[in-house]
Amino acid sequence: MKTTITGEYIKEMLSKGLREDGRKFFDYRPISIIKGNLPQAEGSAEVNIGNTKVIAGVKISAGSPMPDKPDEGNLITGAELLPLASEEFDIGPPSPEAIELARVVDRGIRAAGVIDLKKLFIEEEKVWDTFVDIYVLNYDGNLFDASTLAATTALLSARMPRYENEEVIREGNLGKLPTANIVTSSTFATMANKLILDPSGNEELFMDARITIATDESNVRAMQKGLSGGFAANEVEQLIDLALEKSKNLRQEIKKTIGE
Repeated sequence: MKTTITGEYIKEMLSKGLREDGRKFFDYRPISIIKGNLPQAEGSAEVNIGNTKVIAGVKISAGSPMPDKPDEGNLITGAELLPLASEEFDIGPPSPEAIELARVVDRGIRAAGVIDLKKLFIEEEKVWDTFVDIYVLNYDGNLFDASTLAATTALLSARMPRYENEEVIREGNLGKLPTANIVTSSTFATMANKLILDPSGNEELFMDARITIATDESNVRAMQKGLSGGFAANEVEQLIDLALEKSKNLRQEIKKTIGE
């Protein structure tokens, strides 16, 4: 629930060019990425952005292709907002927020071609299904960027099973999941007529609008706007430039984690 005192304090700080945690308007909180902490998954990664913590796991299974894409594998992305992460999250079917989170992450991965889906073809009527499951372990704002970092790192470090004699082999000498790109996202918010990057949990309570921009090295791959407020055209152009700039450091964090 919003608290007037907190909202007034945050907006007053912004009007003075400050944020509650001392960051500049377009600074991220400290970011850390750890890979491989789910040994039963083909790939996994834990990401911390400030106090926000998410984990992503990749599981690869043999399945059937989509009727309109018989020569491509499938990507299935899901997200779960665990009740232990926030008192605002409940047990039950996926919430609208969890569905939106999964869709935003999925859209960026697909649009950037992170996975080469054509290389997931096994044989006629048989392809690889790649499941990306995102779990929010602690919520303090900006789940989109943390989840995209976790999902992308998990995919880039994932082992590729073999398919032999109609069986999926997960042991022995395995290669990597065929990937072709790296995508990151940068989430911005507007409040008190100010633009900020990486809104914290308190800031998300009082923001007027949110925009998440997924980019690779040189292109915008996807965008998602949230809430009822808006952004002027020149503000969107500014934020696109910032997202492309921030992506350089985010991609370096991923490469450092996976050992490239």
